[in-house]
Amino acid sequence: MSLQRIKIESLARVEGHGGITVDFKEGKLRKVTVDIHEGPRLLESIALGRTPSEVVTLTCRICAICTLSHRYAALRAMEKALEIAVPPKTQLLRDLMHCGEMIESNALHVFLLALPDYLGYPSAIHMVPEHADDVQAGLRVKKFGVRLMELTSARPIHGENPVIGGFGKFPSKSDLLHFKYEAESLIPDAERGVEILRNLQQPTFMEEGMTFMCTKPEHDLYGWVGDRILTSTGEEFNVWDYRKLTNERVVPHSMAKRSRYKDKPYVVSALARFNLLGERLDGVAGEHFKRNYNLSWIRNPMYNNIAQAIETVWALEEVPRLIDKLIAIEENPHVVAPARNKGAGTAAVEAPRGTLYHHYEIVDGRVIGADVITPTAQFLDMMESHIRVGAENLVKEGKTDGIELKLEMIARSYDPCISCSTHLVRVRGL
Repeated sequence: MSLQRIKIESLARVEGHGGITVDFKEGKLRKVTVDIHEGPRLLESIALGRTPSEVVTLTCRICAICTLSHRYAALRAMEKALEIAVPPKTQLLRDLMHCGEMIESNALHVFLLALPDYLGYPSAIHMVPEHADDVQAGLRVKKFGVRLMELTSARPIHGENPVIGGFGKFPSKSDLLHFKYEAESLIPDAERGVEILRNLQQPTFMEEGMTFMCTKPEHDLYGWVGDRILTSTGEEFNVWDYRKLTNERVVPHSMAKRSRYKDKPYVVSALARFNLLGERLDGVAGEHFKRNYNLSWIRNPMYNNIAQAIETVWALEEVPRLIDKLIAIEENPHVVAPARNKGAGTAAVEAPRGTLYHHYEIVDGRVIGADVITPTAQFLDMMESHIRVGAENLVKEGKTDGIELKLEMIARSYDPCISCSTHLVRVRGL
């Protein structure tokens, strides 16, 4: 009997609700859609008429996983609009805060969401009898990331300590030192994820060329914040020109908008960051990158899993460096007041899943324009394309047994945040 449709109503082990539909007709692939079921959050409309501080608090609630990336991007955009220059210690604590979210989110995805696919288990819980040490290592790293977010933002989720112009409170020296030593002790736990993935064969049935984008750090080191955008096509843009890169549009099968650059899909992710900035990695993470990187990383989205694993190692190495710099500045700065009550600002930060944009326009102390473009909304077209190539190749080779799981693995490798994108497999017609 010929397969007419592959339909995955609800994609498991991703944040949010979505599905995938793959339609066939007379044995030929006709259509692939990544379906986002969640309703729009309307936060950009809710922001209108509110104060910048209110909007920073609102927009970070688009997601509980990417909450601090949203807050960080919103703060940077508002401060540009209001002509606020934060002091170095504030910037360092924000970077430390950002490390917490990256560690938590990457560890969650690598150990608990991706590894079950590779090792043949339906969930991380089912892995415990044979892989208890690996699961516990992942949980230790994840928990550390949550606690680091709590230290810097005052809550594990939707923390209010980071405010426009600074922080309400800075952590004590003793607390910072405790987190420094703990981060160093957890590096071997994070390395477990790298080593497991390195020793597993990556599937290749979905390979297709990709265009990558990420923010360019203001220094020559690896990082997640900058005012320039790099592309794998060799071009570089000011973050203010983000709309020329994202070109948002609406598609009928999704509640999330889609982005294309020069009418082609592109990728933002840890994989994009490593393809564009990986040579800047140093320390233990740099060694893992050199040992694992190969040309398949520019064609195969599955390598995003190992990129996230290595990036977790780098973040744990970065935490002690940031803490040493924070401790060296003894005086805690006050919150910087705005220089004006009107203006426009655009900022980009690297969320765990890729480049996140926030843009705001302010008049008389009230927000009159807001635009948020999330990583997932940017890479959905590329994810759809990889699923299409994968489905076509699997059917052509007669490997349709378990095809739903194989297509889900493609989607999960992107680590989509559907709630942020507002969202993934159905196969019909074979």
